Amino acid sequence: MKKKLILFMPTIDIGGVEKNFFLISNYLSTKLKNISVITTSFTQKKQFSKKINFISLQNKFYDKLSRRLKFLLALILLLVELIKNTNCTVFSFQANIYCIYLCKLMNTKIIVRSNSSPTGWSKNIIKKIIYKNALSIADKVIVNSHEFKKLIKSKFNVNSVCIYNPLNKNEIIKKSKTKINLNFFQKDTLNFINVARFEDQKDHRTLLKAFWKLKNKIDYRLLLVGSGSKEKFIKDFIQSKKLTNKIKIIKNISNPFPYILKSKYFILASKYEGLPNVLLEAITLKKYIISSDCPTGPKEILDNGKYGTLFKSGNSDDLCKKLILISKKKQNLNKKILMANKGLERFNYKKNLNNYFKLILPFLKN
Repeated sequence: MKKKLILFMPTIDIGGVEKNFFLISNYLSTKLKNISVITTSFTQKKQFSKKINFISLQNKFYDKLSRRLKFLLALILLLVELIKNTNCTVFSFQANIYCIYLCKLMNTKIIVRSNSSPTGWSKNIIKKIIYKNALSIADKVIVNSHEFKKLIKSKFNVNSVCIYNPLNKNEIIKKSKTKINLNFFQKDTLNFINVARFEDQKDHRTLLKAFWKLKNKIDYRLLLVGSGSKEKFIKDFIQSKKLTNKIKIIKNISNPFPYILKSKYFILASKYEGLPNVLLEAITLKKYIISSDCPTGPKEILDNGKYGTLFKSGNSDDLCKKLILISKKKQNLNKKILMANKGLERFNYKKNLNNYFKLILPFLKN
């Protein structure tokens, strides 16, 4: 009898990690018969194949709970499943540290997919010890960029396997054709878009400072698509610097692709990432990429600046300088756009999904 595979994702929001989770889960359901998903996000059930056993708390009330409480509830659901069925392998996408320790306590094989650079963990000695210990006892660690793989080895002495994010180009292009009403971008302005959660990691502070400095230097429009805890700061900054005619906010939407399509430049200012899906999506739609050179992913996607523009993470002056160069067309932007698009083959949808299947399959055999 083959083991049951449990995919663990306590909270499902809107973002790159979630998109990968849907793609990987549904693909594995075409290859495996005994597969379950554990999450507290009951409303996301429709995103999964009917072949998947969806395990969740059947009430929207839980959506209002804090992230930590959702983690705890999901871990309880997982514990119940592991007690009921000892012949399991767990594949964790979130709350990995907690999940690893629970699985080891229950003598269960655990595969984890680490989604974001461990930079934040490495700055705190206690967190560093916990992170290193947990990942070293996981049965397999998957990361999504080669830069990430090197970093996790050098900082924590943890071996990992790199599998790139599976990119469904056809789906992105199809969704980008949805009609929208957007009169914000102008033909004679430089039209930028940023799609990211309004959280500290995404560093909208640096982004906004740079565009404030550009206020009287270039004629631009910046569209911010997202939501999160930094929303008030972002709105207050735009108001106080009198940028309301240049910068517009659109709350998080399920399909940002038509908005990306209408822009010319995609900009990412993150402090750290794993492998930012949103850059791959923007490249698919043939947008010019400007990104912080943060750990990890952007440098690898853009081939050290060969496919776009990199600026120093957290440095608004460097970003401002690079944007002025772009506005003066001192770089061959169209050539870079085409090169970046051709470079997407690394993230081939079927190839990378199959890499996940091949890695998982040995864990499901007795």
